[in-house]
Amino acid sequence: MLGNLIGGFIVILVGVNLMPTIADGVWDTTHNQTSGVASEGSVTGSSATILDLVTLFFAIGVMAAGISLAVSGLRNAGLV
Repeated sequence: MLGNLIGGFIVILVGVNLMPTIADGVWDTTHNQTSGVASEGSVTGSSATILDLVTLFFAIGVMAAGISLAVSGLRNAGLV
């Protein structure tokens, strides 16, 4: 049980710390910013909308890891 808690907290910490990096990468890709390098491609319309959802789904995944950690801890304690 202790291993599950430690592993879960590591997953949550890494996920929360990667959130700004992923959000910046999505924003750079959507707004055609490539850190000073000229880019020919452009993401517009529905592709940009779907690309903007990447950050949301990453956050949902990190949140699901936290919820599953809490549920497994409660289940092991006999409360659920």
